[in-house]
Amino acid sequence: MILSGLEVLNIKEDSTFVNIGERTNVTGSRKFLRLIENKNYSEALEVAREQVEGGAQILDVNMDEGLIDGVEAMTTFLNLIASEPDISRIPIMIDSSKWEIIEAGLKLVQGKCVVNSISLKEGEDIFINQAKLIRRYGAAVIIMAFDEKGQADNYDRRIEICERSYNILVDKVGFSPEDIIFDPNIFPVATGMEEHKNNALDFFNATKWIRKNLPHASVSGGVSNISFSFRGNNTVREAMHSSFLYHGIKNGMNMGIVNPTMLEVYDNIPKDLLEHVEDVLLNRRDDATERLLDFAETVSKNHNKDEKIVEWRSFNLQDRINHSLIKGVDKYIDEDVEEARNLVEKPLEVIEIYLMNGMNIVGDLFGEGKMFLPQVVKSARVMKKAVAYLLPYIEAEKSDSNSSSAGKILMATVKGDVHDIGKNIVSVVLGCNNFEIIDLGVMVPPEKIIDSALKNEVDIIGLSGLITPSLDEMVYLAKELKKQNIKIPLLIGGATTSKAHTAVKILPECNFPVVHVNDASKAVSVAANLISDSKNDNVFWSSIKDDYEEFRNNFNLRKVEKKFISISDARKNFHKI
Repeated sequence: MILSGLEVLNIKEDSTFVNIGERTNVTGSRKFLRLIENKNYSEALEVAREQVEGGAQILDVNMDEGLIDGVEAMTTFLNLIASEPDISRIPIMIDSSKWEIIEAGLKLVQGKCVVNSISLKEGEDIFINQAKLIRRYGAAVIIMAFDEKGQADNYDRRIEICERSYNILVDKVGFSPEDIIFDPNIFPVATGMEEHKNNALDFFNATKWIRKNLPHASVSGGVSNISFSFRGNNTVREAMHSSFLYHGIKNGMNMGIVNPTMLEVYDNIPKDLLEHVEDVLLNRRDDATERLLDFAETVSKNHNKDEKIVEWRSFNLQDRINHSLIKGVDKYIDEDVEEARNLVEKPLEVIEIYLMNGMNIVGDLFGEGKMFLPQVVKSARVMKKAVAYLLPYIEAEKSDSNSSSAGKILMATVKGDVHDIGKNIVSVVLGCNNFEIIDLGVMVPPEKIIDSALKNEVDIIGLSGLITPSLDEMVYLAKELKKQNIKIPLLIGGATTSKAHTAVKILPECNFPVVHVNDASKAVSVAANLISDSKNDNVFWSSIKDDYEEFRNNFNLRKVEKKFISISDARKNFHKI
């Protein structure tokens, strides 16, 4: 699936979970409803901006409220969003149960949006007509698991309605299957009613079936619905949301409407709470609901808040820093960084040792689907604050050593990507080792990177990216450098990058060195070796290249390829009429 605002969002089979920001929704946020009712659109835009900055990859906009003119509100708000590039860079989800509001949005929104939603509840004719219009407007669509009999409330009804909808859309409407997103209904669990015990399990199983049997379709849902029974107890709700997402993603759920502030890191959920929550979600025991209700009374966040702070503040220094980074808590980070600074010889070692240890754990949890992008963004903000605290000390030490430049390095986050915390850390580490850094910032187009590299006669180009589309930008840049016969080595880094992608996708496009650097502490030695290679017959790059080429060859051997016969043999097989 390919969506877009001002920038493209390419959702591939191997993409990580796509977060849909839910706070610009009058039915889900009292604050946003109040702002829209009072026509305070400037503050409403700030809510949207916070969603984007918090890691939302799609922005859900809903104006369904009886006391406001939905068409007027949707039109006004989307027009205002269009004039805010930092918001409109991500795709919009036009969310309404009223067709006139959906169509008002479709007439305005730039790029390729998502419609949420249509269904078969009013019959096939209306469903087909709306689907044809959505296709003409060039949007993707969410299909709710509803039909003429009502909403799907068990596994069989979910797959029956989704399969019927899919066949109508693909066969009768000509809808691209990759533009179809199913919402197989996330209903509350632990309601005390017997028929609701399998609500989560049926969703997981239906998701698995859809992804296996309805090619190219995606699966989404409103995650907060699952914990409706526990309104008021955020500790339990956060645990339920994270656990539900963890199992949903494992079964093929690749999108979801989530509130980043209502997510706990899966591995950080206390084991006893997780056991009670998963007993309910997976319907593992008959008394699961009663046990969770009893347990919920003992884990009120307000009741335990002070105790929890006291508990983690008594950890050792590394564990305290890890906790701050993983949980996104910046209240004590300056205090802990100062303590670390007094324990090491150089302030830079606080980054290389203490902070990078914590960020490596964050990276591992993100890769395993146990942390989500909004949480990673919060971790990055804590890291940013810690590095900012250390910078004056690092700069002071740097000015004391008047050694000559070790080389000139250009750093840039590639076009389409605004994440720069990793790049900034690498820049600091390299700068402290006497490399001259030219930082072009974020969202840098390839032509600007190439022009700046040539103009400044740099020794190395460092490319950074966090999101999946960044990988394609890096490949494109490598092609352009080769096309223009520019042989400046590339350093590749960022959360979605890997040795595999560098070796298999980027290296074949290069006639110059390209090295993946998976953490900031290794950037110095790699950069120094690449620069000294020019004097030492490329000894360093030769060893890396051999390793990458061996990796790529092994990777390609695993791929199933068609064996073609020669063209002359093919012509002999030509059917004689």
